[in-house]
Amino acid sequence: MTTVVFDTDCVLCSGWVHRLIRYERAPTMRFVSAWSDEGLALASGFGMTADDLDETFLVVQAGKPLTHSDAALALLAELRVPWRWATALRVIPRRWRNAVYSLVAGNRYRWFGHQTQCFVPPADQAHRFVSGPGRPE
Repeated sequence: MTTVVFDTDCVLCSGWVHRLIRYERAPTMRFVSAWSDEGLALASGFGMTADDLDETFLVVQAGKPLTHSDAALALLAELRVPWRWATALRVIPRRWRNAVYSLVAGNRYRWFGHQTQCFVPPADQAHRFVSGPGRPE
């Protein structure tokens, strides 16, 4: 099972989760709000803070934490074709991939928006989400 800890207040991040659900090969992902007690505790278990989660999302696969572009590529590998083909981006050096990732992550609210209401999972997928509040103010 893959666990995805993501920013439920971010329009880009929430859209990404909806696409993961729609295109995954098998329904094996579990989703956790980065700002929930569960999300913060999971991140803390891997040495990450809330500030870290503001810069990246966390993917846990087989007990191994992945962040930044490595996390995105790991999730793309779990999708159906043609989305899975994007894993070819792995040939780009990690520091370049992460630079682009950080540019987008640092501007995600400005470019894509910030939700005032927390992410609401699709009703038929709610069992795959650990519920939790949005970002603490």
